[in-house]
Amino acid sequence: MKDKIIATATETFVKLGVRSVTMDDIAQQMGISKKTIYKYFKNKEALITEVAQVAHLEIREVISDVLSQNLNPIAEMFEVRRIFKGFFLGADISPVFQLKKYYPEIYESIILRERETYYSYTRENILRGIAGGYYREDLEIENAVQFYYTLIYSLHESDISQTQLRDLERSVLIYHLRAISTPEGIKELDRQLTIENP
Repeated sequence: MKDKIIATATETFVKLGVRSVTMDDIAQQMGISKKTIYKYFKNKEALITEVAQVAHLEIREVISDVLSQNLNPIAEMFEVRRIFKGFFLGADISPVFQLKKYYPEIYESIILRERETYYSYTRENILRGIAGGYYREDLEIENAVQFYYTLIYSLHESDISQTQLRDLERSVLIYHLRAISTPEGIKELDRQLTIENP
């Protein structure tokens, strides 16, 4: 039952926004009493925290699945983006923005974990890209990781629409890859863009 509540809450939060959804809404959506939800979660904040933790684990799993495909580093970045595009399809405004605005303490606790995961992934991607000849050897790796992370998260922390967000994420990815790629990497980037938009 707990997992079902988390799944329904996630879907409802994404669709209607974290702030506007009440425990009554979730109970009604599931056809259960609010008392049943409170058996597992002491309040809405506890439920939001659990939803965020499950989302974090799903993100790690997605990255692991993509890494297991042994794609080249540029193709890998496009594949990660493609999968994440579907994560919050129903949302009008970024769930990250909503958390930061209305539940800053929960936001602060999860953003540290997200940052660690994303930093680690981006750093490993860059190192493999350098080793494979896709990315430049003279890169200041930590600066490249920080710069990309900062751009991506500043988008998610803004109140732009999900459509704008996806378009800008794509632009940031292209900008990042063009900045760090060798001529061989640029060829692969252009190939990925052709695959994406034949």
